[in-house]
This record gives sequence, C-alpha cells and structure tokens, in this order.
Amino acid sequence: MAAAAPAAAAASSEAPAASATAEPEAGDQDSREVRVLQSLRGKICEAKNLLPYLGPHKMRDCFCTINLDQEEVYRTQVVEKSLSPFFSEEFYFEIPRTFQYLSFYVYDKNVLQRDLRIGKVAIKKEDLCNHSGKETWFSLQPVDSNSEVQVTRSSSYTRKSQFQVEEEDIEKLEIRIDLWNNGNLVQDVFLGEIKVPVNVLRTDSSHQAWYLLQPRDNGNKSSKTDDLGSLRLNICYTEDYVLPSEYYGPLKTLLLKSPDVQPISASAAYILSEICRDKNDAVLPLVRLLLHHDKLVPFATAVAELDLKDTQDANTIFRGNSLATRCLDEMMKIVGGHYLKVTLKPILDEICDSSKSCEIDPIKLKEGDNVENNKENLRYYVDKLFNTIVKSSMSCPTVMCDIFYSLRQMATQRFPNDPHVQYSAVSSFVFLRFFAVAVVSPHTFHLRPHHPDAQTIRTLTLISKTIQTLGSWGSLSKSKSSFKETFMCEFFKMFQEEGYIIAVKKFLDEISSTETKESSGTSEPVHLKEGEMYKRAQGRTRIGKKNFKKRWFCLTSRELTYHKQPGKFIERKDAIYTIPVKNILAVEKLEESSFNKKNMFQVIHTEKPLYVQANNCVEANEWIDVLCRVSRCNQNRLSFYHPSVYLNGSWLCCQETGENTLGCKPCTAGVPADIQIDIDEDRETERIYSLFTLSLLKLQKMEEACGTIAVYQGPQKEPDDYSNFVIEDSVTTFKTIQQIKSIIEKLDEPHEKYRKKRSSSAKYGSKENPIVGKAS
Repeated sequence: MAAAAPAAAAASSEAPAASATAEPEAGDQDSREVRVLQSLRGKICEAKNLLPYLGPHKMRDCFCTINLDQEEVYRTQVVEKSLSPFFSEEFYFEIPRTFQYLSFYVYDKNVLQRDLRIGKVAIKKEDLCNHSGKETWFSLQPVDSNSEVQVTRSSSYTRKSQFQVEEEDIEKLEIRIDLWNNGNLVQDVFLGEIKVPVNVLRTDSSHQAWYLLQPRDNGNKSSKTDDLGSLRLNICYTEDYVLPSEYYGPLKTLLLKSPDVQPISASAAYILSEICRDKNDAVLPLVRLLLHHDKLVPFATAVAELDLKDTQDANTIFRGNSLATRCLDEMMKIVGGHYLKVTLKPILDEICDSSKSCEIDPIKLKEGDNVENNKENLRYYVDKLFNTIVKSSMSCPTVMCDIFYSLRQMATQRFPNDPHVQYSAVSSFVFLRFFAVAVVSPHTFHLRPHHPDAQTIRTLTLISKTIQTLGSWGSLSKSKSSFKETFMCEFFKMFQEEGYIIAVKKFLDEISSTETKESSGTSEPVHLKEGEMYKRAQGRTRIGKKNFKKRWFCLTSRELTYHKQPGKFIERKDAIYTIPVKNILAVEKLEESSFNKKNMFQVIHTEKPLYVQANNCVEANEWIDVLCRVSRCNQNRLSFYHPSVYLNGSWLCCQETGENTLGCKPCTAGVPADIQIDIDEDRETERIYSLFTLSLLKLQKMEEACGTIAVYQGPQKEPDDYSNFVIEDSVTTFKTIQQIKSIIEKLDEPHEKYRKKRSSSAKYGSKENPIVGKAS
C-alpha cells in the first residue's frame, strides 16, 4: 500500500496541516472566469477564568494568536498579570490560501523559556458560518502535543486473536501513518497523521491517494480535563465567488441608481439595509461601491435627510445608529486613514510611548500620585491634540467635506431657529465618531500596532472625552459641560474660554465648505506599512553561500526602506537601504522551490531583485498588495516576470540562460492605482449579491407588505409582518424588489454552474482534493 501526505503539510502537534490545494493561479482558466476570495474580520474580546499558577504568584501574562491551521497570522499585545485578560483587538485580513481550521490560542508569555499554550479554540472552516456576526464565549480546549490515539476495536479483540479477524470486523480495522519532523539534536515533532481503513484494500491490491493530515485524537477514550477558561470572540468569515465583470452589470446599474430614486427608501441600496440581519453587513460593500463611482455623497445625503425627518430635538441630531450614520462612519474609515495619520499619529505615539500619569479621578489615584501634576499632563496632551485637529482642515478629504456641507445645509433647514445646529450636525461626526474614536482606539485605525496597556487606555479615554466635549462646545451650551463625573467637570473648567469655541467654529466652517480642502500634493509621504521580515542577502557569506537576514521594512508613498532594527541608528555598511517607489517595476510572488521557503515575494526594481520572506501567508499577501498599489502607475512597469530565481547560469522557471531574458509569466494586473482607497467593485457587488441571496425570505416579506399597503392603503390585520420596514412608496418599492429578484435569479445560474464545475473538477483523493479523514 502507498499513501501520500500533502506536500504543504507542515503542521505541529495538535492541529491539522494545511491542504496542498490552492485557489487557481492567475493564468489558469478557472481564475479568469471566477475568483475565489476569502476574508476574515472580527474581534478578540477577552478571556476569563484562566487557570492560575500553582505558586504564590497566580497571575499570568497572556496574549492570543490567530492561526490558519498551524500558521500564525495574527498576535495580540501581551496583557500582564491577569487571569481575565481584556484584549479588545479587532482584526481584518484576506485569506490567500485554503485552510481547514481557524484556531485561537491563548498563551502565557515566558521571557526565559518557550511561551506556554494555556488552551485553544479550534473551529472547522465549514462551521464558521454558525458564529458569524455575533459575540460568543468559547470554552478553551487543552493543547496536547503527545496525545495517544486509541483505535476502535471489536469486543472480541484479544492479543491472541489479533490476526484472526472476523469478516464483520474488517471494516473496523485501519492503518495509521504518522508524519514526523526529525529533530536530530532536539525532540522529534509530530506533524500529523492519516488513517486508512483496511477495507479499501479488499478491492484494490494497492492504494494510492492524497490525504489531508489530521491531528491526533483520543478515539472513543473520554478524557476529563480541568476547566481552562473561556475566550470571547466575534468572527465573520466570508468566501465570495467573484464572476467576470460582465455578470454584475445589471446589479451594479440598479444599485448605482439608488441616489436618484424617489423616495430613497424605495432604492435597491436602502432595501438591502432593511432586509439584512445586521445593517453593518450591507453598509461596507454599499459604501465602497458607491464611493468608487462617486455616488456616495448624494446617497448619504438622501438617507441623512430621511433621518432628520424623525429627529425632534436638535441636541440629538445624528446621534443614533441609523443607515446614514453607519454609512458616514464607514466612509470616514475608508477615506480618512491618511488624515488621521498626519493629524493624530505623532501625538498618539508620544502618549503611548510615555509613562506620564494622567489620572485625575481621586478614587483611582495610585500611591504617590500628585493629582495636580496629572492634571497638567492631561491638559498638555489635550491642548496639543486639540490644536493639531483644529489646524488640520487642509488635510480633510474632499469627500468628507462635501458630505459635511450637505449635512450642515439640511440641519439648518430642519431647525431654522437653532443657530448651533449647523455646527452640531458636523461635529457629531468629525469629533464624536471620528477623532474621539480614533484617540481611544488607535489600533482600530492602524495608528498603533496593538491595543494599548491599561494605563495608556485610561489616559486616552480621558483625552477622548475632553476632545469630544470640546468639539461640540461651540455648538452647544456655554454654561455647563455634559460630564457626569465631578472631577471631569472641574478639569473641563480649564477649557471654558472663548478661544476654544472660536477655534472649533472656524474648523467646522472650513471642513464643511464647498471648496476642495485637500492640497494638490502631499508635502509629507504617506506611511503605508511596516514590519519585520527576512531578505535574501545580495552578497555571499565567508563560505560562499547567500543567506537570509532579518530586517525591518517600512513603506511610504515615496520609498521602500529596510534596515536591521526599528528606531536604531545604523552606521555605514549596515545603514538604511532605500528603493524609491518610482523605481519599482513589478511585485510578484516567488515560487517556493526557489529557495525552499514559503511566503516569499520579489520586488523587481531597476537594480537586482529584492527577495523577501514574510512571516506568514497573510502578511505576504498584504505586502504584495500594498506594494502593487503604490507602484501601479510607474513608468516602465514590466508585463512579464520570472516566478523563480536566476541560479547557476539559468532561470529555474524556464531554463533560459540569459539573466536579462524577458520573463516567462504575465505580471499580475488589475490592481487599483489609488494607494488610499483600494476598491474591487466586482467583489463588493458579489458581496451584495450574497447578502440579497441570504435575505430572500425577508425580501419576500417586504414585497408582500408592499402589496398589502397598496391594496388596503395602510396596515390592516397583521402589521407585525411589515411594520419594521420603512416603506414610504409601496408601488415604487414593489417595482424595485421585482427588479432585485429578477437580477438575483439570473446571477444564481452562473454561480450554480461554477459550484458544480468546482465540485467535479478534482477527483476525491487527488492532490487538489485530498481525502479528509478515513477513505471509504
């Protein structure tokens, strides 16, 4: 018998290895027809009731990782001295390969030895949909590297009769094959196992098939373990089959007409938000698609006007969680990233890297703290941040200014007797939902790599509260602040000066003007990405071999740099190396066989190619993506490249001997040129199609509600069936729903065709479709 494990199997002890399968390459026929795109977003909230140390020091220093099978793709910051660590770290990334399990590991940090794995949460890919979009407490499971596998045996099994198997017991026997990594001087590492039922050999004299490596299990043996604690997670996994652009024409056209539909509640975009279980699922693809086609401003204006109809008090304008406020929140996250970086990041870095105490609550003061000194520290940070914000109007993105202008005009018309409402309509977004949120959660806006520690969070919270109130000060009451805490009321008296009110009004006037506020060119380069990776050395070692060195990489809109360590001065030959962005000719993946290393890519520029190894597949994908976007419009970009390296006088990929020979594979194309807004409109439309498909039952109810209203001119016997829908014009809404259903039905056909083709394209047991578990 011969059995083979997938070549990509590189799992450690307790979790299954990744399959050798992968999505079709760019040159394959299937990938030209359909792109299979996976993404994962969510939040690692907190853990609780972790097992304490047995000694006197019971607390642990904990962090959490996210793993695709056994490949770590994300790590939280360490939370010190806690058995109920609060992580509160949001994540989002594209998944560039197939996987079987999504796992979350909770570790205890150990400075001198290997970090201790406390427990894990492992979720099968096919089960992720059961947890989508909701926070769930998961019990931590034990991590056992050396668990024994108990094979199921018949009741008649004895040592004497092990070779005298009854006919009916043949189906219960199996052959187990373990794959290990030879540790040489250290302990061998278990990589995975497969089990092949003996029954498959009854029909074939030999058996050849690919199997997906599996973790060890305990068979029917029950093992009682201690309660390891729990982990609270919010997970949303999506897998989209993106068809060629021509399939999405009718749906895109219908969606892009939404801003012009009267009333707006009868538009396809608004109807989607009404029928989705979670409005946030609809908001992201809608905002991105409308933004890509310059339709977001009129749509957001129309839904905001609908909000204003139901607003009775000017003091609560745009304070709810409506479609309008969610659309603007998402828009500000998408287009306002660079604005936040140039405005807030330098000051936030100073605050997070400093150890200054800013606690002014008498109850929370630590021993030795001086509350007056803390007040001065807090005021210094608030003033510095406030002055930077109110002088930043020239950096405010044009799209934000355009929407703020519309909000201001509508608010004035809705409350003509309130002189402050024109300012509160704008400040409720730019201060309350933009700057204040970014200050208290800098990691969410990519201003800091991780969630700050407890003391820094407290400082940022106090600053955020003050900035938020200062931002609304010019538009609300001058007589008293909105703080409930006495110590905050006392602190805020420092800012009750006319100068602050004038500065806020001036800033709000500037960002809600119809004039374009963005300058034609950015004086400072845009910081895009940074991190530690490995580069292949250009020179040779003393023994003649080229090696890989760890370096810190930093990419801005102008240049890619790398050096030994971040934040340290490097002299002479170990100085910072720079590749101008304008010199980049292509950025592509590098075949694993080139150096026998995974997650490699190449930056082809005017000198020798730079070969880089990322730490995991997600990180490699992100670097390739951002490098491609920033260099997309460069002159002399290559059309073809070599997917492997030039070694020993020839290219490994095509065997051509000339080092300057034209590449043998087409370069990846179709990447948007805008480095700040990367929008794949086909993917966003596919996501909207999926949401309509998942919500067809609710769409049907809305259609029935329109019919009832049209016939009876209002709700009759059973209003609960449709009272939660916003239906202003039943006839127009009914027509739009009919169009949606027709378009979705037509899109179902190519999707179903692709699913059938995909399921039948690879034989079960082939390398592309390995056997999972036992063969039958």
